[in-house]
Amino acid sequence: MSNIDALFITPRSRLEVYQGLSNDYAAIEPPVWSSLIANYLIKRNYNVRILDAEAENLTHVETAEKILELNPKLAVFMIYGQQPSASTQCMPGGNKTCKKLNELSSNEIKSVVVGTHASALPKQTLEEEPYTYVCQGEGPLTIKNLIDFLDGKIKDVKKIPGLWYFDKDKNLSFNPQAKMFERLDEDLPGQTWKLLDMKKYKAHNWHSFGRLESRNLYASLQTSLGCPFKCTFCCINAPFERNTIRFWSPKHIANQVRLLVEEYNIFNIKIPDEMFVLNPKQVIGVCDEIIKLGYGDKLNFWAYARIDTLEDDEMLKKMQKAGIRWLGLGIESSSKHVRDGVIKGRFDNYDIEGIVKKVRSMGFFVGANYIFGLPDDTLDSMKETLDLSLRINSEWANFYSAMAYPGSQLHVMAKKNSWQLPEDNGGPGWIGYSQHAYECLPLRTEKLKATEVLNFRDQAFSTYFKNADYLSMIDSTFGGNTLSHIKDMTSYNISRKHHKENVKY
Repeated sequence: MSNIDALFITPRSRLEVYQGLSNDYAAIEPPVWSSLIANYLIKRNYNVRILDAEAENLTHVETAEKILELNPKLAVFMIYGQQPSASTQCMPGGNKTCKKLNELSSNEIKSVVVGTHASALPKQTLEEEPYTYVCQGEGPLTIKNLIDFLDGKIKDVKKIPGLWYFDKDKNLSFNPQAKMFERLDEDLPGQTWKLLDMKKYKAHNWHSFGRLESRNLYASLQTSLGCPFKCTFCCINAPFERNTIRFWSPKHIANQVRLLVEEYNIFNIKIPDEMFVLNPKQVIGVCDEIIKLGYGDKLNFWAYARIDTLEDDEMLKKMQKAGIRWLGLGIESSSKHVRDGVIKGRFDNYDIEGIVKKVRSMGFFVGANYIFGLPDDTLDSMKETLDLSLRINSEWANFYSAMAYPGSQLHVMAKKNSWQLPEDNGGPGWIGYSQHAYECLPLRTEKLKATEVLNFRDQAFSTYFKNADYLSMIDSTFGGNTLSHIKDMTSYNISRKHHKENVKY
């Protein structure tokens, strides 16, 4: 046994998840949760490493061989992805790697899986996946106590919070979930980047529009945990006890930014929080501290916001000054009725187009997010949403098919209505939750087949990014190189299983 207490592993998933788009258009993101929990353990004198198979471009076999070579006390499989709902689509990659590891090590290297999916379906994960243990919850306390148990410092496995396991009699057992950390500065003191090769990470293509050559210096910086909203299509709160949001202090966040800039020369930074622009006091506090650093004009942040959180013009001015250039806006649907059906709510009386126009006039670029196939969607309402996207004509747009992600209320609804899900018998499995995968299987509705939703989504993507008004705006805003990049992107057609194999969803 080596002296490595825990090895945090990001299995390779990009090729299966994004197909050919993975090469030039998708991001390679630093593993946020690995760096958070690793730093938690480092502060408590544990010896930890991070193995990012995505960044290292390792196959599943090569990853397993590397784990075997390092021989940690505990192999921690961190299954998240580039946003909370992406955990499920990354499960197959972890499964393949861990199966190979078990084969090579004769099951002697103990493993635990952590992530949104595992927290949403811990029993099923333990029963069906190749891991020794499953973590339900945030993970730091579970992993710390599990290391101590394997080391013999903790004698009773029942003292490991949030752990699902088979007891000595092969009975499925679990312990109550660990309490959430409330004082993030003290309890979970930020991320560590020293365990990562930061030169191997790459920003989303749109995040670097106008300067695509700068994509290869990139970081992802968490500033809060959780979300207070209850949108039925979202699974973000699956690892947490309740719907709430907790913040790191503005000074702490600014120190993390300073470290990224001064030690790693990184200016492209994603804020992956489900909702950064939420609490004006917190946002202004963070921006003020970043402004004090003196390089806000060089920074290129992007962060999520809601239509109803963008009213404070003074806050928006501070955000600009602090280097926040891109806003990801969850518009979802043009229809109030459709949004109400998934408890999106709260901005039913807001002028969506007017607010987007305002923030763009203040100098922000907008990545608008739309979802097709929500439960109350019809073909007409989806067309209206596409029309809205074309009128807004934002610098970037994400078009999603509705997915009933495990951990969401939509998953419960789908099960109740016996709507086919990717994990059902005859379905493609967890990879079917990937928006861009060959096996993609969206949620059907009462009025629309899954194939109808997926076909509409793919056509909407092509319609938007080939639209003359959009291309003209891109050319005038970002220049010819970005325009060529967009045209190259739309020339690639991702393959869909139901097209080639006549699958009837």
